[in-house]
Amino acid sequence: MTAAMVENDQASEGRPWDYLLQTWRELDVPEGWRAEIDEAQIVLVPPPHAHHNGIAAKVQRRLYRDLPEELEIYQTLGIHVAPLDKLYVPDLVVMPSELIDAADPESSDPMEASDALLIVEITSKGNAREDLTKKYHAYARAAVPMYLLIDRFDTRGAMATLFTEPNEDGTYKRTDAVPFGKPLTLPEPFDTTLLTADFPA
Repeated sequence: MTAAMVENDQASEGRPWDYLLQTWRELDVPEGWRAEIDEAQIVLVPPPHAHHNGIAAKVQRRLYRDLPEELEIYQTLGIHVAPLDKLYVPDLVVMPSELIDAADPESSDPMEASDALLIVEITSKGNAREDLTKKYHAYARAAVPMYLLIDRFDTRGAMATLFTEPNEDGTYKRTDAVPFGKPLTLPEPFDTTLLTADFPA
């Protein structure tokens, strides 16, 4: 990930999060890019590789097979990690559609990460470490029940890892990891198996 940092001198006056969120709302982000808030900075993330998008499409298609009607899968959805005042835009987020439908149509505010049932991050060459460390801890602190990390750049080879049972200390109690080629089962409410052999590596 090549990221451009948007510095701010005004963030020290008042509450930094409020200033950063207002700036984030007003950003004119180039098509395909994402703006996130991390470490009291706005980070611009460039469009991912085609294989990255291919994996996201396969995961989304598989999840939809048995997805309860009240849930939806969202791309490019900003989510707020309230305990840490961070804002991420995961590759996929599963949450109740009623929350999205009830959102203010005039506002671009992020949704709360704690309302997500599943967050999916697919690493790019430059951001694999952030997805495994910063975002792992952030999603656990936000009590996201399931975090699926698909890492084509793991030192052990391409891996898919499902983290479940978040702790308040920013860790997950349970980790289920498989190399590409092995199936990975997602529990309720998904009750589906990801066929990682189909993922482009």
